[in-house]
Amino acid sequence: MTLTLGDAPTTEFPISRVREAFPALRAAEGFVFFDNAAGAQIPDHALAEVNRHLVQFNVQRGGRYGRSVEVDRSIAVARSKIADFLGASDPREVCLGMNATTFIRQVSLAIGQSLGRARSEIVVTDMDHEANIATWRALESGRTRIRWWRMRDDGRLHVEDLKPLLTRRTRLVACTATSHAMGSRVDVAGAAAAAHGVGAELFVDAVHYAPHGPIDVKAWACDYLVCSGYKIFGPHMGFLWGRFDALKALPTFREDFIPDEPPHKIEAGTFIYENVSGMSATMDYLAGLGGAGGLRERLATAMDSILVYERGLSRRMLEVLREAGATIYGVADPDRVADRVPTFLFNLRALHPAKVAEAAAKAGFGIRDGHMYAPHLMARLGLDMDWGAVRVSLSHYNTTDEIDRFAEFLRRFAG
Repeated sequence: MTLTLGDAPTTEFPISRVREAFPALRAAEGFVFFDNAAGAQIPDHALAEVNRHLVQFNVQRGGRYGRSVEVDRSIAVARSKIADFLGASDPREVCLGMNATTFIRQVSLAIGQSLGRARSEIVVTDMDHEANIATWRALESGRTRIRWWRMRDDGRLHVEDLKPLLTRRTRLVACTATSHAMGSRVDVAGAAAAAHGVGAELFVDAVHYAPHGPIDVKAWACDYLVCSGYKIFGPHMGFLWGRFDALKALPTFREDFIPDEPPHKIEAGTFIYENVSGMSATMDYLAGLGGAGGLRERLATAMDSILVYERGLSRRMLEVLREAGATIYGVADPDRVADRVPTFLFNLRALHPAKVAEAAAKAGFGIRDGHMYAPHLMARLGLDMDWGAVRVSLSHYNTTDEIDRFAEFLRRFAG
């Protein structure tokens, strides 16, 4: 496999060139970004595009003058690139907006209006971010029932456990593609097949998976999927993908002059156009890691390459955490890194997670502690919400050298 970044082809993952593309890394002065699950850094090209938008065409779309026409064009281009990133058939299936949580709530409200006696059950999981649980539980009433797809002790959701929950009353299954807290991957295609087998739909929160591997909504056969741009090396924005027919059928708020057609029926109000331009540039950055071919092919190749590179990071971090005597939640076997991404949830013996994070910060590492916005997961793991755990989350611009530095910190702090 040949990868490129700019004009530099290589047969290995070009980590040095990758890191050079991120101004935050160049200016870090030894600081290590290990909190990427909370938000990733952005490359030069995306930053420049946000600035270009604000300087050259910071106007409202829909006008007949050149700058306004350019806003419309830039939005259409970004929509098309994101469609390629997702493997979507039609750019109109991509809705742009503020963040994933808003889109989840928007879809849940729409689905709530269509719930009837025949389809009155929604399945959620105890591994998800609360944003993909509370939004659906808000629909629970006398006629609407929430059912729980429970995580097993191995830190994973198993489709075999989902199937008994599904009946002809199931309207929708909502699940993550990858745990934002533990990094455990989910068999999305298997969940979709199970849901469709009873006539239900599948809603996927891909916020945490999207920076780590390729997405193909057609192969996954899901019905809806959300992402957050700022987790995928872009500015703060979010996007929703849905099957065109499914989006068209959703009852949504829209002003009378807006056609009842995707994506515009979903995109209520004005979103942040400069950040959409930045996300468009991020797609170009990722495609630059993907060699030759069309945009979809280059993006898929790039994300495949990121996935392979990050498996090496996962193996090394699991070794480091084991050597430190950490309790690792989720997939802890280095031989099973294909079942996870490089996001690690752990505790160090009786040390409070906040103390670990504070000590790491003083040593130059940005990591996170707490409940990870996942109260049901904390309960499943037997962790108090006020205690929680430590999370270290890596991305494709992190290195094994940084992990080795973290190992030295753990030896000094917890050894």
